Parts: sequence; structure tokens; C-alpha cells
Amino acid sequence: MIDDPVAAFRVEAGEVLDQVEQGLLDLGHRLDDIDLVNAVFRGLHTLKGSGAMFGFDALAGFTHHCETAFDRVRKGQVPATAALVAVILSAQDHMRALVDGDAPKAEGDAILVRLQAAIEEASGTAPAAPAAAGCAGWKVSFKLPVDAMANGTNPLMLLDELRELGDCAIVARTDAVPPLSQLVPTECHIGWDVTLVGDIKRDDIEDVFIFVMDDMELTIEPLAADGEVAAEPARIEEEPVVALQAATPDSPTARATAKAEESVRVPAGRLDALMDRVGELVIAQSRLSQLADRGQDLVLRSVSEEIERLAGELRETMMVLRMVPVGSLFSRFRRLIHDLARDTGKAIEFETEGEATEVDKTVIERLFDPMVHLIRNSCDHGLETADDRAAAGKPSAGTVRLAAHQAGGEVVITIRDDGRGINRARVRAKAEANGLIQPDQALSDHDLLQMIFAPGFSTAATVTNLSGRGVGMDVVKRTIEGLRGSIDVQSGEGEGSLIALRIPLTLAIIDGLLVRVGTGRFVIPLTAVEECIELSLEDDMRHRGRSLITLREKLVPFLRLRELFATDTRPDPFQKIVVVATPQGRVGLVVDQIIGNHQTVIKPMTALHRDATTFAGATILGDGEVALILDIAQLIALGQPHEETLRAAG
Repeated sequence: MIDDPVAAFRVEAGEVLDQVEQGLLDLGHRLDDIDLVNAVFRGLHTLKGSGAMFGFDALAGFTHHCETAFDRVRKGQVPATAALVAVILSAQDHMRALVDGDAPKAEGDAILVRLQAAIEEASGTAPAAPAAAGCAGWKVSFKLPVDAMANGTNPLMLLDELRELGDCAIVARTDAVPPLSQLVPTECHIGWDVTLVGDIKRDDIEDVFIFVMDDMELTIEPLAADGEVAAEPARIEEEPVVALQAATPDSPTARATAKAEESVRVPAGRLDALMDRVGELVIAQSRLSQLADRGQDLVLRSVSEEIERLAGELRETMMVLRMVPVGSLFSRFRRLIHDLARDTGKAIEFETEGEATEVDKTVIERLFDPMVHLIRNSCDHGLETADDRAAAGKPSAGTVRLAAHQAGGEVVITIRDDGRGINRARVRAKAEANGLIQPDQALSDHDLLQMIFAPGFSTAATVTNLSGRGVGMDVVKRTIEGLRGSIDVQSGEGEGSLIALRIPLTLAIIDGLLVRVGTGRFVIPLTAVEECIELSLEDDMRHRGRSLITLREKLVPFLRLRELFATDTRPDPFQKIVVVATPQGRVGLVVDQIIGNHQTVIKPMTALHRDATTFAGATILGDGEVALILDIAQLIALGQPHEETLRAAG
């Protein structure tokens, strides 16, 4: 749990602002949806009240103006308009800055001026607010849940708020109070009947109970001119309330949560520290297993196996704790798409699929920036204008679709658009102009499309405030490869593009295949391994100069790691080929010995070794020695020119 109350408020305020933003984005498509209007209002109301409670006076004051604007919308005094939604979206950005304590006052004042203008513009077409004809006041009857006071609700404060609305008479109902011997001081058994007299709005009464409305008994009935209850009492529409407080145990929300599972908020740093300890435990367990295997002590071996089982279960539990749904990442792009549609003047639909797919939280954090670049590129370069789409026989609105699914130890995230696609002739011309390829150089379609990730590469005819400067896509490639992932591009001219990101589920502990090359030991990520076959010395000599083997009637290229790493050792009589899968196809890695599976705790490379891009990190083996973890994509990229040099020399 978060010990600092202010820090806890900042976290929960961020969640409320996320809900407000999602509600505003939905409202932009359905301006007449009163449920969305109410949801946004409640979020703003919650933020204002909680901000004042925790000393964020600037936040409370600013939010009050936005809340007032939406209060007028929900009461039917002004309609919801696209301009009003746009202003409140800007306002919630400013609220985030106020929560963080770094927001210029001038910026907030400018937003409030725009808000007032949007309200005045909307007021011209607003329907008249319904009047309560002949209503001289209200009869309010309410009873709080038994555990209301234990959960922080003070009924006397509610009564004081009702008194502030106008003249009132309050009568307590004590018929449900138990005998003194059975009375629990923290339980609330009293109900109240309140008669409010005067020109009072129903909404003002409902606002008094906004945080407890779901859990209480509440009726609000209009009074006729003679002071009696009107013949047909108005019914109050109960709606869910979002509040920065725990739901009471008897509430529907609490019951649903209890059925699902109770949750505890834990700082990410504590999870990272626990993951480090689990990693050290895995290393220690590996050392113990080696000692047990060398000795003859059956008790030690039994203990080692038990610790290995427990360490494996702890590791799996820890991995689950770090996993978060990719939907938490996808939802952050709704606002980006909204802003891009406004900036480009294009109609853009945003679709998602597979939001429940889970990924390590560290991966989620590092995926955000590269995906921003890819989505901006799809909207600016990929999607056509409405006129161009109409000429091509497409719907006026373009579509950007994010999808995710798990494939083994990887998660595949795709960004698809239905735009103009990638013009291969333009890509090739730009690559030749930048000196990336020669004019007559043969290039596969895959390699040609990969050119868009080269530094400084852009096919845009003009530079915009969104793209065209040739920066961003190379950062995307470096970031994805830094995550030990890969990027695949598919595109049909006039049919749109699809960019697939293959990312490991976790960056902390992986299952690896431990191999020996010369005198050194290396780890190959097990998710990339397809099979292992034997390569005798005679077969190795026979394949000299071409580095190809026939595997089930298909040619598979291979790299000799002993030569690539310059080990200066003689090959073993019976070498092994580890066949790995890559986006370009299967590739074999020739090693001297396959030692076996190994739970690999990934340690980052030191600053002195970061230029060695063929390695994704290092791990500590059971005997205390260090083994390097191979980065398959980088290794193959390095090995291809090396093999070509060997063939030319041979």
C-alpha cells in the first residue's frame, strides 16, 4: 500500500481523470448520452471534493468551474457540444498538471475563458430547463446503511448540507434502534424525514447524497402548495458514483469486487525489488542443484528438488504479479487518435482487440513511445483525406486498429490502417538517395519495407508538425530491439499497412537453452528455438563455403558461432545446430555442445559492453560463471555479412 496520503491521492486522482477522459471521448461521439454526461460530472465532482480535502486548492477551484459547466448540461440548461467537450478535454490535461503541482496559472485562465465562450455559444440553442410547477418544497426521507459511520460517512454533515439549502424541519426515525444492551456505537440505525420549504432544485438535494446514493434508502417527493406531498411523487434515478473512497461492504460495487477478488495497491518499486530477490533465489537454487548432482547425498538431492519446485512456483507467481492487461496501454491512445483527427482534418475511427492480453508492466511502459510514433505515422502518412478516400471507393473515415494476442512466450501487437499503403518505388528511391542501397542492388520485399526504420528516412513530400523529418521510426526499431523484440511490416498499395511488434512477455526471467561455443557458455532464448540437430565434422566440412543445410527438403542457412565469436578453438567432433525462428525464416546456429534448459535471470550489460549489440544481457550460472544471452535478431544481422566474407575468401 502507499503510505503517503498525498501520493495515494495523486494515484487515485489520475485514475479518476482517466475515467473522465474516456467519458469525454465517448461523449464526443454521442453528445445526447445523458449517462455519459452524468459520469463526467461525477468524476469532476469527485476530483473537486477530494482535491480540497487533500489541500489541492488550485485543483479544486479550477475543477469547480468545469463541474459547474457540466452541471448545467446535465440539468438541461445547455446542450453538450463538440466545442464544450474539446475545452473540458484541455481542462483535464491542466488538472493533471495541477495534481502534479506544475501548472501555469495563465494556462488555466485561458482554458476558463474558452470554457465560458463554449457555454455561451451552447446556451443559444439550449432547451429550457424543466420547472417544478406548483412545487413549494420537498419531502426527503433517507436511511444510511448500518456501517455508514464506520466507513467515514457522517449523517450530521448531510443534515447540515440540507439545512443550507433552505428552511427545513428534521424528524429522526428511531423505530429500528436496537435495545441498549445490543447497540454498537459505530452502527447507524436512525433514519430521517426532512421537509424542505422554498424554491429548491431537486438536483441540489441529490448532490448532497451523491457519494452515498447507491448504498442508502432515499426518496425525494415534491410538496404541493398546501404543504402536503404531491399525488404523483417524482422518482429519483439512481446512478453509480465514482468516488475516491472504498466502497462500503454492503454496496453492490463492494459485493461484486468481493466476488471477483480483493486487490491491494502496491508501488511498482516494491514489485521490482521482489523480482530481483526472486532472481537471486533462482541463481542460488541453480548452484544448489549443481552441488546436489555432483554429490551422492540423497537427502541433499531431495531438498534441492523441493527448493527447485518452490522457486519455480514463486517465480511463476511473481511473473503473474507483474503482468498487466495491454488494454491499459491501448486506452491511452484514444485521446491521441482524437487529437490527430483534429490536427489532420481527417475522420479517424479507432478500434481495439485483445485488450485482456497480459504483458509485463515494464514492457508496457517502454512500448508507449514507439507505439505513439507508429500511430502518428499511420494517421498522417497512411490514411488519406476524405476526398482521396472517396475517389478510391473507400469510406470517408479511415480506421486505425490495435490488436494483441499471445503467441508462446511472446505477445504480438499489431497496428493496422486501411490507408494508401507503402509506396515501394518511393521507398527505394529514397533509400538510394540516402545511400542506404545501391541502384542495382537486389532487395527482398521484407528488407525494402524495413528501410522505413533507417535513421533520417522519410518519404513524406512535406514536413508537418506531426511527421516528415525522418526521426521517430529509427527510435521505434531501437526500442523494440532493446526489448528483445522484432518488427514486421506488411503493406499493399491502396490497401493499408500492418506493423506487427513481437515482444517477450517479460524482461526479468526467461527460459533459455544453455549452449557451449569453444570455452564460453551462452544462452539462447527458448521461445526462439524450434529444434536441435546434429552436425558432424564431415558434414561441417562438406558445407564449407555455402552455410546451408537441407532440413526436411528445405534449405536452412546457418551461422558458425565459433567463427563469429573468434574463439580460436577446434570444433567438437559432433557439433549441434540450434534452429531458431526469425521473421525472415529459420536460421541455424552452430554450437559445440547443448548443455540443457536453464532458467535465466537477465542482468543488464555494463556500460563498457553496451556496444556489443549481439547480446541481450547476461546471466549468472550455478557455478558463479557468467553466460551471455544472445540477441537473435542482432546476431543474424551481424552474421550475414560475416558469412558472405567467408564465402568470398573461400
